[in-house]
Amino acid sequence: MLQGFPPIIRPDTTILVLGSFPGEASLGAGQYYAHPRNQFWRLLGAVLNEPELHELAYDARLERVLKHGIGIWDVLAACHREGSLDSAIRHAKPNDFASLRAHAPLLKKVCFNGKTAGRFADVIGAAGYETLVLPSSSPAHAMLSFEQKLSCWRDILF
Repeated sequence: MLQGFPPIIRPDTTILVLGSFPGEASLGAGQYYAHPRNQFWRLLGAVLNEPELHELAYDARLERVLKHGIGIWDVLAACHREGSLDSAIRHAKPNDFASLRAHAPLLKKVCFNGKTAGRFADVIGAAGYETLVLPSSSPAHAMLSFEQKLSCWRDILF
């Protein structure tokens, strides 16, 4: 059973971006979105008008994102999976979303990085949060260009 990462969140977090589950590169590095072709950090940097975000050291990236009131987590706490594809996820165990209010009382909006994570949008929405399902930043999701993804990702802040 693979174990995911703890949330990157503070009490003043107002927006949370949820992925599905860390890929092999991320698990190996112990960092969210560590695969060099994953566009997460570039997309978020463009949305936040911080174009150098993806070039910063990991801890500096996290601090910069948190300063903008944005947190990062995944919908799954643990699962079985061969490789990094969401379609290979088996025996998934969801994260404890009930704890969100305690850790981030100002949280208003939860954005989902891709359709797999987006399956949780109804549950999170029913808990009173605004939800937004975004096109995946994964290199496996190549149907849209970076610019097409970015036009959707800009809605994170609105």
